[in-house]
Amino acid sequence: MYPMTVDHKSLTLDEEGMGKRNSVESVSQARSMAANGFKKNYGTAYDEDNEDNSCCSVIITLFSYILVFLTLPLSIWGCIKVVQEYERAVIFRLGRLKSGGAKGPGLFFIIPCIDTYRCVDLRTGAFDVPPQEILTRDSVTVNVDAVVYYQVSNPLAAICNNDDYNRSTRLLAATTLRNVLGTRNLSEILSDRESIADSMHQTLETATDPWGVHVDRVEIKDVRLPLQMQRAMAAEAEATRDARAKVIASEGEQKSSKALKEAADIIASSPAALQLRYLQTLHSISAEKNSTVIFPLPMELVGAFAEGTESFLRRRKKTTDEEDF
Repeated sequence: MYPMTVDHKSLTLDEEGMGKRNSVESVSQARSMAANGFKKNYGTAYDEDNEDNSCCSVIITLFSYILVFLTLPLSIWGCIKVVQEYERAVIFRLGRLKSGGAKGPGLFFIIPCIDTYRCVDLRTGAFDVPPQEILTRDSVTVNVDAVVYYQVSNPLAAICNNDDYNRSTRLLAATTLRNVLGTRNLSEILSDRESIADSMHQTLETATDPWGVHVDRVEIKDVRLPLQMQRAMAAEAEATRDARAKVIASEGEQKSSKALKEAADIIASSPAALQLRYLQTLHSISAEKNSTVIFPLPMELVGAFAEGTESFLRRRKKTTDEEDF
C-alpha cells in the first residue's frame, strides 16, 4: 500500500462531499437503475431513501390492505386495472415510484387508497414542426417545416424525468431545426435535405434519451422562399439555360460547317457526284411535294449566259467611252 498524499486526501474528501450532496448517484439508486433501466435526472440534497420504510408508511399501507380486505368483493373492482398491449402503467405508492418497473400489458393490481398510476402509450407518434422563419448563413430568409416521428422507449423516464414529454419534444424539435439550418447556406438547404435531417435526428436522439423518448426519424417537408428570391432564382436559371443553348447551337454550327466543307471537297474531286446529289435532291422534293413542277437547268448553261452578259456589258461600256472621247 502506498501512502496517501495530500492531493489524494483532498480528492477523497471532495468525493465524499459530492456523494452526500447528490443523492442521484448513490449506491441504492444505481441498483434501482440497473434493475429498472431508469436513471433519475432530478433530486435535491434533502432526498432520503430510508423514508420508504418509515413507520407512518407502514401503518398507512397496512390500514389500506385491511380496508380492501374488509370491503371485498366490492373493493376488487378498484384494485384490478387493465392496460392495452401498446401501453404501460407507471405506479406510485404514497408518492414514490413503486419497484418492479412499469406494469403491463394486461392486468395489474393497485391499492386504491395509496397507489396512483399513469399510462404511457408506446406507439410511434408524429407531429409537424411549425414553419420556422430562419436566416441562413448567406443571409437569406426562408420558412422551413419538418415532421418528427418518435416513441416512448422508457415509460419510467418519460413520466418521472419530464412533466410533459410530448410538449418538450415538440419545442426541442423546433429549436433544433432553427439551430441546424442557421449554420447552412441556401444551396445546402435546398440540395442536402437528407444530411440536415440526419443531423437533426442525432441531436434530438441525444437530447431526448434522458426523457425516455426515442426519435425514429426526421423529415424536412418544405422550404419556402420569398417571392423576390424565387423570381431571381428563376431568372438566373433561365439565363443559364439560354447561355447553354447558345453554346450548343454554336458548337453544332461549327461541326456542320466542317462536315459541309468535307462534303464539298469530296464532291469537287468527282464531277459526277454533284450530278448524283442533284438528282437525289429532285427525288426528295418530288416525294414531299407532288404538285411542284421542277425544270432542271444545267449550271453550264447558266454560266454561259452569265459570261455572255458580262462580255456584252463590257463592249457597251467601251463603245460609250469612245463616243464620249
